[in-house]
Amino acid sequence: MNEFIDIFSSSDPTNISTSVKLLLLLTIFSLAPGILILMTSFTRIIIVLSFVRTSLATQQMPPNQVLIGIALFMSFFIMAPTFTEVYEEGLGPLFNEEITLDEAYENASIPLKEFMAQHTRQKDLELFLNYTQADPPETIEDIPLTTLVPAFAISELKTAFQMGFLIFIPFLIIDMAVASILMSMGMMMLPPVMISLPFKILLFVLVDGWYLITQSLLGGF
Repeated sequence: MNEFIDIFSSSDPTNISTSVKLLLLLTIFSLAPGILILMTSFTRIIIVLSFVRTSLATQQMPPNQVLIGIALFMSFFIMAPTFTEVYEEGLGPLFNEEITLDEAYENASIPLKEFMAQHTRQKDLELFLNYTQADPPETIEDIPLTTLVPAFAISELKTAFQMGFLIFIPFLIIDMAVASILMSMGMMMLPPVMISLPFKILLFVLVDGWYLITQSLLGGF
C-alpha cells in the first residue's frame, strides 16, 4: 500500500509516468460503461434484440443475460478495427512515452469520431451544434465529443426503432390472423397469444431469424 502511495507522491520522472498510466487506466475503467453504451454499436444491437424477443412474445426467452452477452460480443466484433486504431494511434504511443497525454486523447478520439460521424444523422448533429451555438465544423476532427456523442446516441435509437418496427410486422400479421380465426370460431375467451406463439416461433426458425437479424445488424455498420 505504501509503495502504491509513493508512486503518486514521488517526483521521479519514471514514477510520474507510471502514475499517469494508472490514472488513465482508472479513468477508462470508470467511463467504460458509458463508452460502451453510447459510443459503440451496443445500443442499436441490444434494442433490436429486445424487439425480437418482444415481437415473439416469449417473455424472458432468451434471458437478459444472453441478449446482453450477444450484444456485447457483437459490439466488440464490430468495433475491433476502431479499438485497434485507438490503441495504435493513442494509447500505444502514450505507454511508450512517445506522445503526451493531450496528444494521446486527440489521437484516440479521432477513430471514435469517425465511426460515430458515419452513423450520425446530419439533423441530429445540427440539433446539438445549434443548441451550443457552435460554428459549423469543417472536418470530423473539429466536432467535439460532447456534441457528437448525444447526436450519435439518438441517431442509433431512431435506427434501432426502425429496425424493430420492421421486425414486428410479420409477427403482428400472425397475431391478427390467429385472432380473426378464433373470433370466427366463437372462441373469444381463448387468448390469441397462446395459439400464435408456436406459429411465430416456427416462422422465425424456418426463415433462420437469428441469422437474418445478425446479418442486418452487421450490414448496418
